[in-house]
Amino acid sequence: MLFHSPLFLTAFLPLVVLLAWVAGRRGRNWVLLAASLLFYAWGEGPMVAVLAASGLVHHLLGLLVGRRGTLLSHWALGLGVAFDLGLLVLFKYSAWLFGETPDLALALRSDGATGPPIGVSFFTFQALSYLVDVHRGVVEPQRNPFKFALYLSLFPQLIAGPIVRYADVASQIDGREVKLQRVAEGFRRFATGLGKKVLLAGSIAPVADQAFNLAPGELGFGLAWLGLACYSLQIYLDFSGYSDMAIGIGRMLGFEFLENFLHPYSSRSVTEFWRRWHVSLSSWFRDYLYIPLGGNRHGRVRTGCHLVAVFLLCGLWHGAAWTFVLWGAWHGALLVMERVGLGRLLARLPRVGQHLWLLLAVCLGWVPFRCESMSQAGSYFGALFGFGSSNSPWTLERFMTPAVFLGLLLGALASVPWVPWARRALAEINTSARRRWLVVADLSLFLVLALSLAEGLGGTSTPFIYFRF
Repeated sequence: MLFHSPLFLTAFLPLVVLLAWVAGRRGRNWVLLAASLLFYAWGEGPMVAVLAASGLVHHLLGLLVGRRGTLLSHWALGLGVAFDLGLLVLFKYSAWLFGETPDLALALRSDGATGPPIGVSFFTFQALSYLVDVHRGVVEPQRNPFKFALYLSLFPQLIAGPIVRYADVASQIDGREVKLQRVAEGFRRFATGLGKKVLLAGSIAPVADQAFNLAPGELGFGLAWLGLACYSLQIYLDFSGYSDMAIGIGRMLGFEFLENFLHPYSSRSVTEFWRRWHVSLSSWFRDYLYIPLGGNRHGRVRTGCHLVAVFLLCGLWHGAAWTFVLWGAWHGALLVMERVGLGRLLARLPRVGQHLWLLLAVCLGWVPFRCESMSQAGSYFGALFGFGSSNSPWTLERFMTPAVFLGLLLGALASVPWVPWARRALAEINTSARRRWLVVADLSLFLVLALSLAEGLGGTSTPFIYFRF
């Protein structure tokens, strides 16, 4: 079930919010747990057993890990790490590593699908962070298995993030309230993300798909750059839009999730970019891998090795392919370069030069991220630098339609932090004028909802990019 599907928009979400409202404090968690399991089973069928098994195992291990200072605690944590790595290898990396998928994965995939369970990387990282935080004493183990199951299976962020840590929502599981004002705020945030995904990302996605799907001999210089620009905006609008929707739904249900995107394309260095892009993932790798490895405490050489290792694993987290390894190595190398001298050179450039560097570096990295193979990535890079087809019928003019141009323009505007500026501007005008503008904004969001629903009914909207991870 997709957030932008007519079924979700017109039935599932309104019904869940209504039931959570009327169920009261005691029944709210049961409503949400049942809705979350139904949501996952609706699309994944028997794979809901994987989620349930992960919840049961981590709940039991959490109780053992909670006996801090004992040998049992250390063994339980090690067992949890082994379980999570085994789960990822079984469903996500077995075919890449061993050339075949284990019988257990095939048996559970009786629905005919071939990919891993949707969201397995997200809920596995959430479960692992819970065990580590219990071991470190950051949180106490959750003794109620149903409350832990609710944490792990929360449907707003279950299948594509953000990665929610138990420490951030532990108090909200019991202490949250569903209020009309928060429901309204959540709706606004949800509608904003829906517009990003369906109307903006959806308007430029076909161009990106066409450019990246062309045979090597058919892709020219202009279309290669247009396709890359479209994909760079598409992946941001699609994923940040999903995060907006997840945060909005969570707010409707009384939860407050941390921000996952902080206008990363406004950054002036790759280092800054990773403080703003997919914050829940980058901070997860920082806190549970980079710092335990030693971080930047052991000299420049080891710091560089730690950065590269973390980003190689970050690439593999996204998928079992050498293209993701290359993407991770690219970002790891750029971060090392900025630490050893490039950062000081960039600081001397004017702001526009720093922004151009960031956009070029990140967008070039999206090439292997989007391509299906290393050979395709090599061919696409060739087209970007003038070694593609010079007489292809697939010209830039053929794809740069007014709709695509408008999508790129609005997408670029959605990538910069204009909302804080708008809020400051509204705060400076009189109350009656401010109310009129807020009414216009709310009506615009209802229009976004209607248009997005029409796209869904027409069957033209696409799945979220991060479902594949």
